[in-house]
Amino acid sequence: MTGTAPAPFTADDYGARMERAARAAADAGLAGLLVAPGPDLVWLTGYAPPAETERLTLLVLAPGQDPVLVVPALEAPDAAKAAGAPGLTLRDWTDGKDPYAATAALLDATGRFGISDNAWAMHLLALQRALPATTYASLTDALPMLRAVKDAAELELLAAAGAAADATFEEIRKVPFGGRHESDVAADLADLLRRFGHSQVDFTIVASGPNGANPHHEVGDRVIERGDMVVLDFGGLKDGYGSDTSRTVHVGEPTDEERRVHDLVREAQEAGFRAVRPGVACQEVDRAARAVIADAGYGEYFIHRTGHGIGVTTHEPPYMIEGEEQPLVPGMCFSVEPGVYLPGRFGVRIEDIVTVTEDGGRRLNDTTRDMVIVD
Repeated sequence: MTGTAPAPFTADDYGARMERAARAAADAGLAGLLVAPGPDLVWLTGYAPPAETERLTLLVLAPGQDPVLVVPALEAPDAAKAAGAPGLTLRDWTDGKDPYAATAALLDATGRFGISDNAWAMHLLALQRALPATTYASLTDALPMLRAVKDAAELELLAAAGAAADATFEEIRKVPFGGRHESDVAADLADLLRRFGHSQVDFTIVASGPNGANPHHEVGDRVIERGDMVVLDFGGLKDGYGSDTSRTVHVGEPTDEERRVHDLVREAQEAGFRAVRPGVACQEVDRAARAVIADAGYGEYFIHRTGHGIGVTTHEPPYMIEGEEQPLVPGMCFSVEPGVYLPGRFGVRIEDIVTVTEDGGRRLNDTTRDMVIVD
């Protein structure tokens, strides 16, 4: 694929995100947010410290206060180079000093804080020892929609990731399937994703024949046979934003039943997409897709939610599932991916990433949803 490189996010972009996050914390009745290394920290600051370090790194956001990043001194030079660093105060600490005391000085001693889901337990417990009157809530529980609504630049990046995944599918359908191992086709998918600009490949599911009845089948050495239905589900990160798409292909001519089930899933996926519009509860997308499958008598074989959010990670809130009453908002992006899984026989899944527009939805994947025959 060709095209110009996306414009990088600026210090102003990250500053606006941090300000928005602090306001959201206040609206949720929190004294502030504590953001550990991971996708939230990258989204808020552009900084991705070493994932394996045990040293405390923590972004402190509180209403009415300037953002502070507590960081080990030996990593402070890299933190200072992050795109969002101009909007931060860096407070470094050296080995042998107590980073929790330094962090505690920034916090309301009796406050309730949102904290990253992936924060290390040792860090949270040490903060609780330093400030025993504080309480904490995971960010997913306290602010599940923090990253859910994408701005125009983020939507452009997600669309580009989706286009790269589409290009991958157009190429993979040309390669031989029959007589090859699932792992061979999965390796082709990974290579293609990287060729089309992905820096990170998160998953390449190739589930052939009876393996297709397992939605999260681990790729193995099964030889793909003529007559197999093959579920392909693949994605990763391109320029920091995710792709995730599924198509189900057939090796040679399918049976009438296989065509019927594939057509049913395609109709369910279309119904889920048509349900997308501002103000509609997330669960309505699930209900729309599920009703099509249930009405055809296959309801017990649709065994997962209809969709999940996507952004700087390939799975994040919101979720298209019964009981999720969060209304859809323009700028939200998520998968619509119904499936039917017949144990011991085959499975079918069709998945697009969809973004909510002002008056409906827009697909970020445009490859055919009809049955594709491969060799």
